[in-house]
Amino acid sequence: MHPELAIGYLGLLLFMIGDGVEAGFLSPMLIDLHFSPAQVAIVFSAYGATAAVASWLSGTLSDIFGPRKVMWAGLLIWLVFEMPFLTLGVAHVNYPAIVVSYALRGFGYPFFAYGFLVWITAVTPERYLGTAVGWFWSARTGGLPTLGALLASYSVPFVGAYYTLWISVALVLVGGLITMLGVREKRGAQPLSATGDHHLTLLFSSVSIVWRHPKVGLGGIVATITTTSEFGFLVFLPIFFIHVIGFSLQQWLQVLSIMFATNVVANLIWGWVGDKIGWRRTITFIGSCGCALTTLGLYYVPHHFGADYTLAVLAGMAYGTALAGFVPIGAIMATLAPESRGAAMSIMNLGSGLSTFIGPAIAGVFLPSLGVSGVIWIFACMYLTAAVISYTLRIPGVRALR
Repeated sequence: MHPELAIGYLGLLLFMIGDGVEAGFLSPMLIDLHFSPAQVAIVFSAYGATAAVASWLSGTLSDIFGPRKVMWAGLLIWLVFEMPFLTLGVAHVNYPAIVVSYALRGFGYPFFAYGFLVWITAVTPERYLGTAVGWFWSARTGGLPTLGALLASYSVPFVGAYYTLWISVALVLVGGLITMLGVREKRGAQPLSATGDHHLTLLFSSVSIVWRHPKVGLGGIVATITTTSEFGFLVFLPIFFIHVIGFSLQQWLQVLSIMFATNVVANLIWGWVGDKIGWRRTITFIGSCGCALTTLGLYYVPHHFGADYTLAVLAGMAYGTALAGFVPIGAIMATLAPESRGAAMSIMNLGSGLSTFIGPAIAGVFLPSLGVSGVIWIFACMYLTAAVISYTLRIPGVRALR
């Protein structure tokens, strides 16, 4: 990692632990508040829609204002809108307040996290960019949902779900301040674009880059598919594992934590491997093909073997390992358009943000008619599509894209 950004990874980890505390229990908690599964899916989809917009804007706004200011905005937005979510929404079981405040909070996490990712790609030398991006995803996934879910598995039985959400506020505040006050790298405080173009021109460039560099658009599709299943799983897998298979909430949260703890370690491994054997190969064969298989395992292993905790953990670890194969996508996107890295990263971030909307939306639309198995197969087919697309992301002369 870039030495001047090192403390930022720690702050990001704590921020994402706070953001991820709710990941494993918010869906069943809302069900317990007597909201229907369709209403729960709407809450997650509304959040995903705003997160997608914020993810897209994070790169462009970093070009215009600099990633430091974008990250400050993300931290403040998260804290400001979490307050009505907790006090007006959850505390009073007020569905409109929950939907609106949670959706507006969706602007916070992408501005903070993806603003930092843009910062990383802007200042890190290309020779170890894949590894540096791997560190980013390890910190991001280490918090959301790994350590966040692990913390919740102990705090929810002890203080309850509602007060656990207040713990998340403290973690987000502390992590955010560590990064914003601890990182002193100077380039991130300045606009990343050196073209001198008007702000509207730069904003338009984050769209026009798709036809100026078509492979950037293809990379954006892969980025979208990457974590679509992850955010879809958070809607229905807790219900499937707890109410259908028979796991306790604590067991499910521990499975989720172990799944993404494996992902944290694998992010570092596949980031390093990608720098050695090629980013494109890693994404195609480890990420795309691997996730197609392991996604199916998350359903069929518990479906056939029941509430076998060990086998469920192994299935989760396999999925977490394969998901890490997508780590080099950030490095690829930055390389596909080196003269417009902010715009290219906007497309990647848009893809990552769209997954927070598309995953829950797929669950909400298809669960009633296709059931859990049908939705799992949709995600598996999406990963096979990503394998075909990622195999085309090759630029002659660029070693890492071979």
